[in-house]
Amino acid sequence: MLSRRISTTFSPFAIKQHWSSSSVVCAKGATRNRKSLARSNASNIVFVDGVRTPFLRSETDYVDMMPHDLARMAFIGLLKQTGVPKEEIEYVVYGNVLHETKTSNVAREAILGAGLTDRIPAHTVTMACISSNQAITTVAALLAAGVYDVGVAGGVEFLSDRVIKLSPQLRKIILGFNKAKTLSARLSLLTKLRPSSFLPQMQNRGEFSTGESMGESGDRLAAAFKVSRREQDEFALRSHRLAKEAEEKGFLSDVVPVNVPGTAKYVTKDNGIRVSTMEQVARLKPAFVTPHGTITAANSSYMTDGASACLITTEEKAKTLGLKPKAYIRDYVYTSQDPKDQLLLGPAYSTPKILERSGLTLEDIDVFEYHEAFAGQLLANFKALDSDFFCRNYMNLPNKFGNIPMDKVNLWGGSLSIGHPFGATGVRLTTHTANRLIKEDGQFGLIAACAAGGQGVGMIIERY
Repeated sequence: MLSRRISTTFSPFAIKQHWSSSSVVCAKGATRNRKSLARSNASNIVFVDGVRTPFLRSETDYVDMMPHDLARMAFIGLLKQTGVPKEEIEYVVYGNVLHETKTSNVAREAILGAGLTDRIPAHTVTMACISSNQAITTVAALLAAGVYDVGVAGGVEFLSDRVIKLSPQLRKIILGFNKAKTLSARLSLLTKLRPSSFLPQMQNRGEFSTGESMGESGDRLAAAFKVSRREQDEFALRSHRLAKEAEEKGFLSDVVPVNVPGTAKYVTKDNGIRVSTMEQVARLKPAFVTPHGTITAANSSYMTDGASACLITTEEKAKTLGLKPKAYIRDYVYTSQDPKDQLLLGPAYSTPKILERSGLTLEDIDVFEYHEAFAGQLLANFKALDSDFFCRNYMNLPNKFGNIPMDKVNLWGGSLSIGHPFGATGVRLTTHTANRLIKEDGQFGLIAACAAGGQGVGMIIERY
């Protein structure tokens, strides 16, 4: 029995699970009984469908756009793909990490730009790489509470253009000019200028609390769990190979085309999927910790521009509107841990908690979608879950949790290959889980991801 140390987590579905059994005919004709997480005393919240713009390497085709442009296009694509009347949408939540200051509430700007009524409230959330997971669960909570029946959750990240600030010294002098009443007062301010005053400040993607970059932390994590460079490179190659296969087979149906504003060009697919060989990736030097680090550009996710959106409703409303959902949103949990030594271990903490919370086991899960920040990071999480020492001493479990079955993990590629626009990845993970459950004739899918600040998320969805 796993320890129930989840008092600090929240879910609108935090009630005792009541399973029902049903006979299900599997793809091969065999009949078996499967658990269901349906609840007779709570409204079912359904994931109707999700879409995303093509995820592109930063500073490529989207370079002259703005974040709300991408978010707007994902939103319009969702309306077209689902056929939901736009007047039925009641609330919108978007995830975003590195804000464009002109459109800081990018959710609101996206729906206004998409031509929706100005009567729809919207807000933007930020929780690093799990921001759009937070958007999904926020909408789900509003629906479960009976506040609304139809909501849209999404996310966007635009790393081609980031805020570059003036130095603190120069900002103080410029602001001081507004208060200075005399010429002498202004000249006095100018005497405080130094050459260093003119050095700009980029938005910092490192950890504020530790001063360490995510790559540096990932390298230490891989070393701590003895994840070799070869293991990381092999996993990265797997991600790109599987993404390429999924693309060629037409499985990446969540991608909606983007017409680049001011041009006749349409972007129709991701541009970061690159199938390579071990010989090619082995030649790359460490990207963060030199000379002995194992994380390289090839086994890391890359700077990505992109947006995503998904439609979430109550089951009753979906039926009323004639929509066919893809999945039920069954449960979720957020976790946090030491941001110094366990920054990227969110999946290891979230996986046992969400399974215990929902009353499921590893064997019950048909589809796993894990965020791939770095190959070494994800493999370290898997080794943590299969470690007696770590599970007992850090996760308060009686023994190791077990092996995550790789034949069910990220079979259409992941963030290493498809890309990782920070604020948009959570919806991509959820959409791929729902689509894989249908394609692979599965019932339960588990989604997990790490995030800056030493946080993580675990979600369970069930095929509709």
